[in-house]
Amino acid sequence: MKRSIVLLFSGFLILVACNASQSKKKIEEKSQLESDTIRIANKEIEYEVLIIDVGFSSWFNSNAKPRNYYSKSYLESRNRVWVLEWNRRAMLSSQYNQNLYEMTINYETNINYGYEVNYMLYNYLVYFQLKNNQKLGGFSPRI
Repeated sequence: MKRSIVLLFSGFLILVACNASQSKKKIEEKSQLESDTIRIANKEIEYEVLIIDVGFSSWFNSNAKPRNYYSKSYLESRNRVWVLEWNRRAMLSSQYNQNLYEMTINYETNINYGYEVNYMLYNYLVYFQLKNNQKLGGFSPRI
């Protein structure tokens, strides 16, 4: 893959296990994480989205509009604005919650990521804003 858009967020903890009960808890958390990891890869365009956030997959399955509900240009315009604000907040960690904006999102406006990547990124950003009561600016998230 040439590039990856990787989103790693709060919602999971890595615990250091010292006894058997903590080890069991760690195994349960790992299986929960694996079920809440969504990977969208397209070899033709050589980009992917990896979303690791407990709760996103169930939210997505019950709230996301079906594919092709939004046009690609609609998704791209929302993603541009929201990712720009996201990255600004990630860089200003003293002003914003570092646990919410742990890293920047590598989303370049001059690259054609295709429909699926834009669709999943859009849905994650809607979910993130609703879940964390954040407004990334420009457009209100809607489901």
